[in-house]
Amino acid sequence: MGDHGGRGWRWPVLRQVTGPDRLGLGSAAQSPASADLVPRTATADKVVKSICPYCAVGCGQNVFVRDGRITQIEGDPDSPISRGRLCPKGSATKQLVTNASRQIKVRYRRPHGTEWEDLALDEAMDMIAERVIATRRETWEDRDSKGRVLHRCMGIGSLGGATLDNEENYLMKKLYTALGAIQIENQARI
Repeated sequence: MGDHGGRGWRWPVLRQVTGPDRLGLGSAAQSPASADLVPRTATADKVVKSICPYCAVGCGQNVFVRDGRITQIEGDPDSPISRGRLCPKGSATKQLVTNASRQIKVRYRRPHGTEWEDLALDEAMDMIAERVIATRRETWEDRDSKGRVLHRCMGIGSLGGATLDNEENYLMKKLYTALGAIQIENQARI
């Protein structure tokens, strides 16, 4: 057994009762395994400031990076919004980019298909663009029955999410308005 602070590794309660750490907040609670642990934040090459993507609150995050990979994400104490705090979802943000189950390819299931297939990003973007253009063409209303100018597309709508920031919502509104859509809403204001 190793030595810790001049005392051998003993049963934790015995270390707490007989040692200087009577409240069990430091050395009394430490084991040989935990004594060798190093925080993931201590080994980071750099810290990148970011914003939590989960809701519209915009809590600040410190993203700790080592060798080009995220090692830890914590609340940013410099953030005037969250002052270093994160909710449980914000605290688990690291899993968004490091989880082994994360999809990193475009997946597509054809109409009436039973299997998913991988698509190249360019092919998927072309499919989306073709469908948007076709839907706009098929559902465009130039004038109503009384001859009044409408210039609208009734087949396209948008429901934005709370994770979108003001800039993203602004660009979406501009895009869908340019397409002639009039059903543009955002869940964040509900």
